[in-house]
Amino acid sequence: MSYSTITYAVADHIALITLNRPEAMNAFTREMGEEMAAAFDAADADAEVRCVIVTGAGRAFCAGADLSLGAETFNAVSQAVASGALDETDPKWRDFGGLLNLRIFNSAKPVIAAINGSAVGIGATMILPMDIRIAAQGAKMAYPFTKRGIAWDGCASWFLPRVVGIETALDWGLTGRTFLSEEAHEKGLVSELVPADKVLERAYERARLIVETAAPVSVSMNRHLAWQMLAATHPMEAHRLESRAILRRGMSEDAREGVMSFLEKRSPAFPGQMPGDLPPGWPYKSEPEY
Repeated sequence: MSYSTITYAVADHIALITLNRPEAMNAFTREMGEEMAAAFDAADADAEVRCVIVTGAGRAFCAGADLSLGAETFNAVSQAVASGALDETDPKWRDFGGLLNLRIFNSAKPVIAAINGSAVGIGATMILPMDIRIAAQGAKMAYPFTKRGIAWDGCASWFLPRVVGIETALDWGLTGRTFLSEEAHEKGLVSELVPADKVLERAYERARLIVETAAPVSVSMNRHLAWQMLAATHPMEAHRLESRAILRRGMSEDAREGVMSFLEKRSPAFPGQMPGDLPPGWPYKSEPEY
């Protein structure tokens, strides 16, 4: 499909999604969320893609929601044709930042955030379900929802405490204060800091470590297992799923290639592809309904 708020390109097994509203510091709109979700659909369906990088055009990653509607920016009812009484449990009123982040969470391919500049609001929540976060030195970040008189978006109340711990999540989330990427690095929100003009280069280096040496099916399965187990109440839940996963993976040609390439001291050539070669019944757990 064609895109108007993002760009999408694939090269050397890596898909690059670029938020492309540089004149507005890549401010987020519903259209951008829908286009990003469509790009993740395209990446998942393409066996050539083994990793996804998300970055921003220009000097910002994403400056948050587009506030051009003024006081009615967050009033979904005013922006929709509502008939009858408002039923706030109706799926049509779902937070579209949350819809995007659930789509990223369910990605079949690993996702790297190349945070090239300011990341605020939804710009700071959309990075949470991504697997690796690399940020520009001195980039401004914030979760300013309380300062805008609204609530968390993008499932951030679930993701952020799991990424940085409850105390840091509440500090950033309740005050809404702006902090720099250096603090984000110290608290574990981002894994690396590099100069702004090197962020994308470093993201590609990290992506190549995945696409050149790791089995695509194993990467996808291990990604989902790690995220699922954040909500597990006992290690037995991990043991059950891992037992099924390693049984099936051990039967695969990928496992044979992984062992033989190691013994023969050569680069692996894994035959398994995503999508298509996941084991029967995967992911072994059903997704909760809205």
